Amino acid sequence: MKKIALATVAITCLAGSAFAADMAVKAPVVAPVVTNPWDIAFGAGVYSDYNFRGISQSNRGPSVNAYFEPRYNFNDSLQAYVGVGGWSIDFPNRARSEIDIYGGIRPTFGKLALDFGVWYYYYPGGTCYNPAGTAANPTFGADCFNNGSLNGNQFPLIGVNNGNVIKKDLSFLEYFAKGTYTFNDNVAVGAAFFYDQDWLNFGFDAKYVSGNIKLTAPGTWLPTGYGLYLSGEVGHYFLGTTDSFYGNGNFPLGIRLPDYTTWNVGVGFTYKVFTVDLRYYDTDLSQAECNAITSDFNSSFSPANVTAINTNGLGSKWCGAAYVISLKADLTYGANIK
Repeated sequence: MKKIALATVAITCLAGSAFAADMAVKAPVVAPVVTNPWDIAFGAGVYSDYNFRGISQSNRGPSVNAYFEPRYNFNDSLQAYVGVGGWSIDFPNRARSEIDIYGGIRPTFGKLALDFGVWYYYYPGGTCYNPAGTAANPTFGADCFNNGSLNGNQFPLIGVNNGNVIKKDLSFLEYFAKGTYTFNDNVAVGAAFFYDQDWLNFGFDAKYVSGNIKLTAPGTWLPTGYGLYLSGEVGHYFLGTTDSFYGNGNFPLGIRLPDYTTWNVGVGFTYKVFTVDLRYYDTDLSQAECNAITSDFNSSFSPANVTAINTNGLGSKWCGAAYVISLKADLTYGANIK
């Protein structure tokens, strides 16, 4: 009897265990991973020359820059951003800084990354130089007349004026569309279109188109954390006819600035957030054409530089071949700080 009772208890326990095993077991609740859609990109750089689309912005001298760019990621394929940045420059009108204010969106479609936005180039602290700023030309302003024309040390000293003229305010607004197609980790190509509203306050709208390629070395070529790339770009600027401020005896209502082609090629070395870039820049502009565009205060005279749009015979080297080395650091809060 005792054995039967024990057997009954054992069977009951086994049946209960089997029934419990058949019951659904609730998985523990896992809290969803919340990704902050906000991020911030920022960085700074030192350059031996600030070269912008083939033309020196720093009188062939060194320049520094920095930027700050908040970003909002709607999803993995769409980002909005705004930013502010700055460069040290050396313009003929004595402006010493470029302030960039910009914003846009960056949609991606698989391997294709796009970028649409607007960019404002602000150049504070400029001074007007034009001896024609008399009562006969009141739109130029009395300050232009009092300052005279440009000279080598940028002060209106009698006998050293070089004859170039330039406006006080060279700021302008730019709209752009860019695209990059990344074939793989080693090859990417891109194209861009820029529309400049009243480029450098010349009195005409300009357009710039470019294409580029970047070849990145395989990660196995270098120690962990290091990178190597080769990149190049070819671009063309479509310019126009200036207003009468830049007119001369041949074209009193304004001169037709030449369109030009520019190109650059360089190699870069990266380590974590740092990049050292060695780059060659050039354009197809002559020294006379370069002077007509830049009003270079260090330009020099040569009879060969006398042209219909450059009657003072001055030539500028700001648009010629240039070798630029830069050291940059680029970070994001999400990847490098958080």
